[in-house]
Amino acid sequence: MASSPALQSSQLSMPVVAPHRPAIKVVAVDDDDYFREMLATELDAHGFAIDVFPDGRSLLESIDVVAAADVIILDWFMPRMAGIEVLPQLRRLGVNLPVIFLTGRALTNHETLAFSRGAMDFVDKARGLAILVQRLRLVVGSKTPEPRREKIHQCGRLVMKPHISRAFWDEIDLDLTVGEFKIVHLLAENVGNHVTYRQIYDCMHYQGFVAGYGANGYQTNVRSAIKRVRNKFRAIDPAFAEIENYTAFGYVWRQSREKGG
Repeated sequence: MASSPALQSSQLSMPVVAPHRPAIKVVAVDDDDYFREMLATELDAHGFAIDVFPDGRSLLESIDVVAAADVIILDWFMPRMAGIEVLPQLRRLGVNLPVIFLTGRALTNHETLAFSRGAMDFVDKARGLAILVQRLRLVVGSKTPEPRREKIHQCGRLVMKPHISRAFWDEIDLDLTVGEFKIVHLLAENVGNHVTYRQIYDCMHYQGFVAGYGANGYQTNVRSAIKRVRNKFRAIDPAFAEIENYTAFGYVWRQSREKGG
């Protein structure tokens, strides 16, 4: 049976509904009840889905909730277990989500320690929640979608599993942080080609991220990160020398002379 003209007109005028984008899932830990409530309200108003916890212990006991998230916010100063102590506990449990530290006392040594432990960002509460919202979107936007199948990348004696951010040298887990894994992955994917300080720094965090002092302050952070990475390789293999410095430019993963390198 043919539709009536009225029904046809109604069908033609129906609005097109845009595809639904799932909300970014945030897990936040802060011991301040008032700030925690304000944070949850503000992020909810900006379209985030948020679960909050009063301390690190309760977060670690709710690992299923954590595993379903896209990003984690940790307060630095908390009783019993500081945020910087929670991060390695999460990594040991296999949680490799990006972590942002949020603090009321943004000390340089705290920022340096946070990045050395694998944090993606470090935000001073005094900068306001609007800045945090921007940083959350940048960090989550920089995530590489997980492959449907496990993919293993091999570069000589190095084996990388990007889906879990793990790297192995001679079949021994290097215990890299997420940021350190990204550095190794970037260099090994460009074996024989020089990678700039800026490219390495961007891969550690996200493109355009700024930290450190002066126009080239980020280079100090890159050098420190490379030193940590080399030390982890040398703890397994004292003769490790695959990562070579290219003065004033960056680094290169040298082409191995070994078969299959």
